[in-house]
Amino acid sequence: MKILLPILVSALSLSYSQSTDRPRLRELGIEVGIFRTGPFNAITDVSGVQVGHVTVMLGENIRTGVTAIIPHNGNLFQEKIPAALYVGNGFGKLVGATQLEELGQIETPILLTNTLSVWDVANGLVDYMIGLPGNEQVRSINPIVGETNDGGLNDIRGRHVSRENALEAIRKASSGPVNEGSVGAGTGTSCFGWKGGIGTSSRVLPPKLGGYTVGSLVQTNYGGVLEIAGVPIGRELGRYSFQEQLDYKGDGSCMIVIATDAPLDRSQLKRLAKRATLALGRTGSSMSHGSGVYVIAFSTAKELRIRGLDERVQQQSRFKEDDLSPFFQAAVEATEEAIYNSLLKATTVKGHRGREVESLPIERVKDLLKKYGRIQ
Repeated sequence: MKILLPILVSALSLSYSQSTDRPRLRELGIEVGIFRTGPFNAITDVSGVQVGHVTVMLGENIRTGVTAIIPHNGNLFQEKIPAALYVGNGFGKLVGATQLEELGQIETPILLTNTLSVWDVANGLVDYMIGLPGNEQVRSINPIVGETNDGGLNDIRGRHVSRENALEAIRKASSGPVNEGSVGAGTGTSCFGWKGGIGTSSRVLPPKLGGYTVGSLVQTNYGGVLEIAGVPIGRELGRYSFQEQLDYKGDGSCMIVIATDAPLDRSQLKRLAKRATLALGRTGSSMSHGSGVYVIAFSTAKELRIRGLDERVQQQSRFKEDDLSPFFQAAVEATEEAIYNSLLKATTVKGHRGREVESLPIERVKDLLKKYGRIQ
């Protein structure tokens, strides 16, 4: 029974955490930015990228989970990819950060979970990697595991996300549409005083700019004064950071993962990752003292993959720096929309010690978008 528990938990919680009648941003008639989206409007629009969730909801107090992002379906240790890390505010626990920063490479899937479960999830990720064919002699793995603190809704001290949950999230990962809202690593998170969660979006550059895709996935758990497409939602609804009558300081964190199929090297990916934090400002965040803001950006371009250790010199092409600006725009647009999707798709969750975090009220948001002339 213990072996089956992770599967049982994620299956039973699906109906609770997912709501098909809650809209994504574009279903409200709002389009962010100038570039078109990919077919799924998700990070999985970048060819080869897959996402999987395990949602852990048990009893009245456990509201947590794990989300896996798989950059390509091969053996990542044998085919490492260029990557970069940008830290907007370092109040967090990102396992694998120093080697990622030093080498500019990713050699495992990227997993997201809650603050006190990163080490158990990292153990599961290492189990997965050393068990892959071809990795029998591997003696060092740099697992990448990010987190936000879901202790408001989840019994976080119980550390209920297991290494088995991590393995299941990897095995469940798939391309295509991505579940959003109160799922996986976003099950117990809050954003701007409402229920946050997992959100995703993508942008496709026009052919004259290369036709490349940029995708973003976020785990939102932060505060501020919410704005949607310039409309002051938080102020109008009377819920925002530093409001005198509310004990809400707006601390929290946000993990952002950016993927692209463009052949960008580690330094160019670092520049791309920096721009994603501009999206936080557009949504109303000031990256407060207690907010861990981390952006991981990677390229899936096959010509940049690092294969084998026998070559002393590895020849790689380099994208022209003058042509990076459209990618910066795409990263900001996709991340901003991903954040909105995480809020709009999230459902109300009641959890630890009876605390309840309400979902963003869709009808009131629609009314405000109409009031400010953003939709008809």
